Amino acid sequence: MAKSEFIVGLDIGTTKICAVVGEATPDGVDVVGIGNSPSTGLRKGVVVNIEHTVQSIKKALEEAELMAGCEIRSVYAGIAGSHIKGFNSHGVIAVKGGEVGQKDVERALDAAKAVAIPLDREVIHILPQEYIVDAQRGIVDPLGMAGVRLEVKVHIVTGAVTSAQNIVRSCHRSGLDVSDIVLESLASAKAVLTEEEREIGVALVDLGGGTTDIAVFANGSIKHTGVLALGGQNLTNDIAFGLRTPMISAEKIKIKYGCAMPDMVDHNEVIEVPSVGGREGRCLSRQVLAEICGPRMEEILSLVDQELVRAGCKNSIGAGVVLTGGTALMQGTQEMGEQIFNLPTRIGYPRNIGGLRDVVNSPKFATAVGLLCYGAEMEGVNRTIRIRDENMFGKILSRMKRWFSDIS
Repeated sequence: MAKSEFIVGLDIGTTKICAVVGEATPDGVDVVGIGNSPSTGLRKGVVVNIEHTVQSIKKALEEAELMAGCEIRSVYAGIAGSHIKGFNSHGVIAVKGGEVGQKDVERALDAAKAVAIPLDREVIHILPQEYIVDAQRGIVDPLGMAGVRLEVKVHIVTGAVTSAQNIVRSCHRSGLDVSDIVLESLASAKAVLTEEEREIGVALVDLGGGTTDIAVFANGSIKHTGVLALGGQNLTNDIAFGLRTPMISAEKIKIKYGCAMPDMVDHNEVIEVPSVGGREGRCLSRQVLAEICGPRMEEILSLVDQELVRAGCKNSIGAGVVLTGGTALMQGTQEMGEQIFNLPTRIGYPRNIGGLRDVVNSPKFATAVGLLCYGAEMEGVNRTIRIRDENMFGKILSRMKRWFSDIS
């Protein structure tokens, strides 16, 4: 397969690192390879040990390369963590010549992003919500329209400079270029949401291992993003502590027998729990496990609900809530979501996927598949590529050429 034909999404998560290789098709993307590796170098979505992260990335890449029969050189990498902050901004400019051109759109976006951002933070995304031409609202693409005043409303996502740099460095030390860094909740939204849901209004909640990512859409555009520093790992810790069992066993028990709603569990069902320190395992009622998982899941979803209310988004999500991510697979999560949000709730699976669809057809692969979809959309689009430092001269040269062409 030629280098230009495939795209790679790399989900650098707290509990797992997943690489998905695919190629763009008219109907979406075809997955041709996937690689998984346990993640040991991250905590709550942030790199805390680069060496461990690099080893995990390399393992995932080897698997994906073997399955796809190709060499991976560049990836679209996901970013998450409690350092991520999103806010809305507004830009206004006068249109030159009475017709909106590409340069007018760029100037409006520049005006919108001219906000004070601390030195230790960098802009990850500038996402247009709507354009307004001479008080005409709700315009998606203003190019070619007649007008004298152009306004744009945008959602700006920022993150800690060091956290973004550490993700890029981990990729570089694994022998990869980073085509772009993408907010994981936006990637997951690309994979699991329908156009109707985005239009009516929907909240995507990505229940990951170390973080819970939130993205709210309405009228076809992003309205709010947020990250909670709680996830499936907190459930695993609770099970390990409550059942006095090793962490590895707690994770397996959570995946196989975990339930968010104690009422859904048969009182007579018994599970085997390994003990710590080589002692003999014990048999416990599954009801006990559900009573450990239930309160923690309720806490996470209640915090999400509070975030939606605080952001003023609760009344605009007519299509309800979509839960995705590995933790969403726990029995009873959807039912608990409907109770807490008091809105229609469903579990989100990746959509519009061809090729190895059966392999990635799970909420836990939503982010990786979404990064692939994002990459398929961005291929061939001019963008700022975060690449290795030795290519910096080329970037500066091309930017200077663009300045001179604008002047002339």
